[in-house]
Amino acid sequence: MTQEGSAESSRVELIPITPKLLAMDAATREPYSLPKELLDYKPAPYLIGPNDALYITVWDHPELTAPSGPQQQIDANGRLVNPDGNLFYPYVGEVVAKGRTLAALRSEITEKLRQYIDSPQVDVSVLRFASQRVVVTGAVAKAGPVPITTIPMSVMEAVATSGIDPQNADLSNLTLTRGGKRYTLDLDTLNKDPSRLNDIYVKDGDQLYLPYNDRKRIYVMGEVMQPRALSFKTRSMNLSDVLGSAGGVNQNTSNADAIYVIRGAQNIEVEPAKVFQLEAASPSAMALATRFDVQPQDVVFVGPANITRWNRFISQLLPSASIIGIGASTQNNLSEASSR
Repeated sequence: MTQEGSAESSRVELIPITPKLLAMDAATREPYSLPKELLDYKPAPYLIGPNDALYITVWDHPELTAPSGPQQQIDANGRLVNPDGNLFYPYVGEVVAKGRTLAALRSEITEKLRQYIDSPQVDVSVLRFASQRVVVTGAVAKAGPVPITTIPMSVMEAVATSGIDPQNADLSNLTLTRGGKRYTLDLDTLNKDPSRLNDIYVKDGDQLYLPYNDRKRIYVMGEVMQPRALSFKTRSMNLSDVLGSAGGVNQNTSNADAIYVIRGAQNIEVEPAKVFQLEAASPSAMALATRFDVQPQDVVFVGPANITRWNRFISQLLPSASIIGIGASTQNNLSEASSR
C-alpha cells in the first residue's frame, strides 16, 4: 500500500502493532486496584431499626411467645418496631429497640421479666429485616432493595441476590454510590487471582448500579465472515477475540496486511484519529493480536485484497468509522439521559 500526502491521510496517525508498542502500553497501564476505604469498612453487629419485625421467645411461656396462638402464622406473633424506634412487650412495656443489638435488647427484656417470671429464658431474633437496605438497579433480573441482615453481605452477594443479566450487563463498571461518592468496581476481576471483591461489604443506604453493555461497543467491518457490533461484557477484549467473534477474516477476499483498528474517528474534526495496523501475514501476528486490547467505540476493519492506494482506502474508511462513532456517542448520550 502506498501512503501519499493528502487531506485524508493527514487526519490519521498510522501506528503499526508491534511488540514494542505492546510493551509500552503495558508499562504505562495502571494496575486495577480497589479503594482502600471500601476494603477498610467492616460491618458492625446488626442494629435494630424501625419497621423491623422481631420474634421474642420466652421459653415455657407460650402466652408471651405466641399470644395469637401457636396455630397462627409465625408472623402474627412478631413484634414490630415502631417508626419512633420503640416496641411494646407484655410486663415490660415500651422499650427502646432502635440502634441496639439483639443481645442488648434481650438482656433488657430478661431483666425486666425477672419481676414476674423466675429465671426467664429469653431469645430475640429478627423475623423481617426492613430498616436497612441496599438498592440494586441496572442489568439485573430483579431490581430493587435488598435488605441487610444480621449476616454481613458483600457487594458480590448483593448483586448476586438481584441476579445478573449475563447477556446485557457490563461487568467491568459496577457503580457503588455511598455517601455521595461513586466507586467503579470491576466484577470481572473476581475470576482473577488475587481478587478482594468479596472483602467489600455493603452498608445501609448504598446504591449499586450495573450498567448495560450496549453503551460500549466495538464495530467489526470489512472482509470478515460476520460483520457486527460487539458489546463489551468485561473490562477488556483483545483483537484476536474480536476477529474470532466475527467468524474470523475471509481468507479468500481479505488482505492479510490490512487489519486495522480505528480509534477516535468520531472526534476527527478536533484531533487526528489513530489507526493501528496489524500485518497478519507475519507468523507472530496472532500472538500480537491476543495482546492488543481494543477499546469501546473502536472500529475494527479488515481490508480487501485489492487495496493499493492509501488515500482511496482512508477516504472510504474514515467517513464510515466517523458515522458509527457519532451514532454510538449519540446513543450513549440518549441512554444516559433516559437513565437519569
